[in-house]
Amino acid sequence: MKVLVVGSGGREHALVWKVAQSPLVSKLYAAPGNPGMAELAELVPITDVRELAEWAQHNAIDLVIVGPEAPLVEGLADRLEERGVKVFGPRQQAAMIEGSKAFAKGLMERYGIPTASYRAFSDPIEALEYLEQVGAPIVVKDSGLAAGKGVTVATELHQAKQAVTNILSGPEPGEVVIEEFLTGPEVTVLAVTDGQTIVPLLPSQDHKRLRDGDRGEMTGGMGAVCPYPLPPETLREVQQRVLEPLIAGLRSEGVVYQGVVYAGLMLTPGGIRVLEFNARFGDPEAQAILPLLETDLVELALAVTEGRLHELELRWHGGASACVVMAAPGYPEDPRKGIPLRLPSRPPNQVLYFHAGTKRVGEQLQSNGGRVLNVVGLGADLHEALERAYQGVAAVDFPQAQFRRDIGKNLLQTLP
Repeated sequence: MKVLVVGSGGREHALVWKVAQSPLVSKLYAAPGNPGMAELAELVPITDVRELAEWAQHNAIDLVIVGPEAPLVEGLADRLEERGVKVFGPRQQAAMIEGSKAFAKGLMERYGIPTASYRAFSDPIEALEYLEQVGAPIVVKDSGLAAGKGVTVATELHQAKQAVTNILSGPEPGEVVIEEFLTGPEVTVLAVTDGQTIVPLLPSQDHKRLRDGDRGEMTGGMGAVCPYPLPPETLREVQQRVLEPLIAGLRSEGVVYQGVVYAGLMLTPGGIRVLEFNARFGDPEAQAILPLLETDLVELALAVTEGRLHELELRWHGGASACVVMAAPGYPEDPRKGIPLRLPSRPPNQVLYFHAGTKRVGEQLQSNGGRVLNVVGLGADLHEALERAYQGVAAVDFPQAQFRRDIGKNLLQTLP
């Protein structure tokens, strides 16, 4: 089979790495890809959705796996399916669970999916008046795509007002979602679905804040650990109260969802609450989850696109994995590009390097984005996985990198 992976980040490098292991694949492409993917796939320098669909049809691609959310929200899956190309990723209407937080909250409300109470506003005066009524702490979210950075957890009212003003005062009309503030550990449950069957992957935990101790700015994610020890009864509750109602609700509205559902959850004292839905693999959660997946990813993607997920049983390797993100100085506001970095010629034992924001200039590897490199450690348990991940970080020559030194620390303290 000829397979195309769409995207250029660490998540997509992990997808390419996993797809490359499949005996079903005869030729692998990545669009636009990055230097890490270039070692495994032929790079295709196309990002435009229409051009990508035409290229896939012209080159007789058998399967497209879409990594990032933007092309899904722009309708890449629709364009591919119209051309008879199989695609692992939801159509535009289904991808609106991420494209519009207000749409996602409305779905949750209609189908009884547990979430924080909220109001959505496009008028800044109404939003500011509402903030005066409810006070802080409060959560303010940009309803549109914001690459994981459009959330303000405001402990003071002035922070919330500033966030509303920033979102609603731009040249383009915006929408803001204001939610009640919740407390508890955050967990990610990714699931694959063919529109009828929905199967959760191993639970994981992302670390959103830039600095140790969950301080600093919100980012796209500074690291992840997998598996998160979610009790079986809680995972069943997620299946029955979150995942199945979402897919069934969309189907009842004429929307068949095929691909990955990302459920960002908070385990509050009052039970599970959905913080957000995304329409694709998490980044960096995918980098921690995919190395533990024993099942052939191409087989899994085909089962989803062909509506026969119920026939496939997912298999997992034992042990644990941990991903540490190495980011450029200045990230997330103004990351510096063009900084030289060097990876070890032989990675430490049980360490994987996934390129996220890199470019090659001659023989030299340089930073080319905010999150530059994902370092994944594998181990018999989380302690060993984290030890290896940080050994992998230490082996990289990138002295100006920002990275958290406490990935998985809180979880380690709760484990026996």
